[in-house]
Amino acid sequence: MKKPWFADAVVYQIYPMSFQDSNHDGIGDLNGIKQRLDYVDQLGANFIWLNPIYKSPNADNGYDISDYCAIQPAYGTLADFDSLLAAANRLNIGIMMDLVVNHTSEQHPWFLASKKNRNNPYADYYIWRDPVDGHAPNDWLGVFQGSAWTYVPERDQYYLHSFASAQPDLNWQNPAVRAEVRSIMKFWLDRGVRGFRMDAIDFPAKPKWSNEGQTFTNVGDAMPDLKRLNRYLQEINQQVLANYDRILTVGEMSTADPATAAEFSNLDGSELNMVFEFEHVDLAANKDKRIGKWSSDSVSVKDLKRVLSKWQVGLDGKGWNSLYWNNHDQPRAVSRFATDDPKWRVKAAKMLGTTLHLLQGTPYVYEGEEIGMTNAHLKTLQQYEDLDSLNAYHELVDEKHLVSGPQMLEYLAARSRDNARTPMQWNSESNAGFTDAQPWYALNPNYDQINVAESLSDPTSVFHYYQQLIQLRHANEVVKYGNYLELDPDDGECFAYVRQLESRRLLVISNFTENQIERDYGQNQGTRLIGNYDDDLGVSIRPYECKVYELNN
Repeated sequence: MKKPWFADAVVYQIYPMSFQDSNHDGIGDLNGIKQRLDYVDQLGANFIWLNPIYKSPNADNGYDISDYCAIQPAYGTLADFDSLLAAANRLNIGIMMDLVVNHTSEQHPWFLASKKNRNNPYADYYIWRDPVDGHAPNDWLGVFQGSAWTYVPERDQYYLHSFASAQPDLNWQNPAVRAEVRSIMKFWLDRGVRGFRMDAIDFPAKPKWSNEGQTFTNVGDAMPDLKRLNRYLQEINQQVLANYDRILTVGEMSTADPATAAEFSNLDGSELNMVFEFEHVDLAANKDKRIGKWSSDSVSVKDLKRVLSKWQVGLDGKGWNSLYWNNHDQPRAVSRFATDDPKWRVKAAKMLGTTLHLLQGTPYVYEGEEIGMTNAHLKTLQQYEDLDSLNAYHELVDEKHLVSGPQMLEYLAARSRDNARTPMQWNSESNAGFTDAQPWYALNPNYDQINVAESLSDPTSVFHYYQQLIQLRHANEVVKYGNYLELDPDDGECFAYVRQLESRRLLVISNFTENQIERDYGQNQGTRLIGNYDDDLGVSIRPYECKVYELNN
């Protein structure tokens, strides 16, 4: 296969408002991130993806942008950003920006001008449609529940918003809009940014407007116009990215399958380096169509293996995988895919890390994952801050009466994005070392047991294990480039696979259960490289045990 330059990259994701407060206001900021760069460097990550840091009214925690070339005041200034960038560069850590250009804030100057009338330079920067029989143009629903259309009397038209009404969708069919996007990218690249995570990048290639012949009602379920999306991405690459050296790009594509992802992340570098797929994190959501993604059903090991293997095989030699268990939009990995029972949490977190990091692709580590942070297990609706979670509760409980309040709270405790957004747990002191003020959001109460200080002092911690996994990727050609073969797809307890490059083979074995199991994959004929137990019982695989072998030929 082709050997992409980013094959040994590991990306550490930072949710800025929850990472580190430096100016005593309870909100994480750029100088706080700068203070913690040595920690990221110690882990071994060589890129940092920052969730949006642009000026924003914060209707959706920064994903509603009112100025793409200004820093959110609570995070600092452009000078603070430049200082962070310089410090990161000294450590050879690249900074990736979150490029949110499917939509803007309703307070962006473009939208404020666009909504005034139908005849101004910004009139077609957004997607406007006339009423149909006195109501919205069609019955599309937004991703965050409710109609995807909002009426504006000044124009006697509706504008489309795939997400919240405060996030009007840009009209990418207007060349002026695409030129604005390219200008934004150049602004940040010229400052020294080394990558972009492109938010909902399949959404700009909207399907046809009529519901005729279409079965979806949620705009997020619509397949994009793929040829148009290809053109958009190629245009960005040719006119912007090709003028800079080694810029890492990943596109968030909820509609992607392996075939389309291979096209968009093709190894010739003409579009994106890789794609974020959603299939493995949406597995449980398929079990109760009434409530969609909020189902808290556990994911079966067989289903998880099936999806991950499908993507490994589908992109091998054609495109590149982005590997992740959790992020700012997903609950904590150890709580969701394994267990956060204190008896097994450390073993389970290491097992998940091994399973993911030994796959082909680029691993993304979400802040706190490397110390085994867990879901917060919130009990009341008043404890939630996330717009999506609150909207879902009101729709499914108060309006449609599909589930009871207590049942929906159980679903939120398992699936809400707020589980990932509690502040970083640095130590066991007041507010976990995140701030010496009132934190913007309540900390997970278990920070006195699970924190960075404890992890750094314990050589057997999840942190030190992740450090070893990352070192293994940096050093081992098979981990970087080897192809993938799943072993025993019908095994509902164990996930085992082989990575092979020429004559070298690595065997990865992960037990996803609390049971001791017996599996013989020829591991006794290999040399163990890493594992989450001190010793090795060969074919006996203990609860949540994982181990990696280099097989002897």
